[in-house]
Amino acid sequence: MNISPEPLKPGDLLRVIASSGCLREFEAFEKGIEIWRSRGYQVELSPGYDSRWGYLAGKDEARLTQLTEALNDPNCKGILCARGGYGSTRLLEKMGLLSQTTTPKWLIGFSDVTGLLWNHQRLQIQGVHGPLLTTIDAEPEWSKIRLFDLVEGRSLAPLKGNGWGNGKAKGVLFPANLTVATHLLGTPWQPPFQNVILALEDVGEAPYRIDRMLTQWRMMGVFQGVSAIALGRFSNCAPPPHIPSFTVAEVLRDRLSDLHIPIVSELPFGHDGVNAALPVGVMAELDGDQGILMVST
Repeated sequence: MNISPEPLKPGDLLRVIASSGCLREFEAFEKGIEIWRSRGYQVELSPGYDSRWGYLAGKDEARLTQLTEALNDPNCKGILCARGGYGSTRLLEKMGLLSQTTTPKWLIGFSDVTGLLWNHQRLQIQGVHGPLLTTIDAEPEWSKIRLFDLVEGRSLAPLKGNGWGNGKAKGVLFPANLTVATHLLGTPWQPPFQNVILALEDVGEAPYRIDRMLTQWRMMGVFQGVSAIALGRFSNCAPPPHIPSFTVAEVLRDRLSDLHIPIVSELPFGHDGVNAALPVGVMAELDGDQGILMVST
């Protein structure tokens, strides 16, 4: 069973880390910090959050220090990731199989943060696949409220998408960026996929690349234990101009519909639009007939 953190409450200390790409969206970042502070939280910036080393937010050792110090800080109740980009898997390589932290903490982010969220789950601590500090200001009010409902211990409303049929299924919810998750397959950070509901999204990948990744999942037999699949937004994934191609929607249908499990597409999470918060590693139910995802908190 997961060791869930205590619900957050105003006055709690949250630490900001830059685990992945270097910070570029400074105005959006400041607005994100203010949103959390306006809820009454203490938000502390980890030293080096604004560093730059190539496309990364500082060297691996410095970014890993931000993460481990936040995890080991007994006063810190949650970790807010600044942005995505790339780099979390480099931290996994450096940290090895990080042992269980003494006090469970919330870890909040998505996209490249998938690597850390899945490692957080391996430690049996619940994370949140949800808005980053650089993206939360763009969320509609209901999505912001949903995030705070989740971390503050209130129930979540179901999410509605486009059901593909095959009834209902229950399982442990694993939200992820498809590209990052694909590169975790076969590593120690791949979670067990028996009786799980995958929730997948991506950005900036041409349809043939989505096809290539899903084909890899199929060839590795990963889908065999999966109970259901929730598909979020696949944004900026149009085919290159003047080149014959399937659409990304056609690729998803072709590569997934013959699994004969409940699948719901067009759910409101992912890049470049509403990114409804989803807990990582909790029980959920997907209704492929009605197109509904319900999660437990």
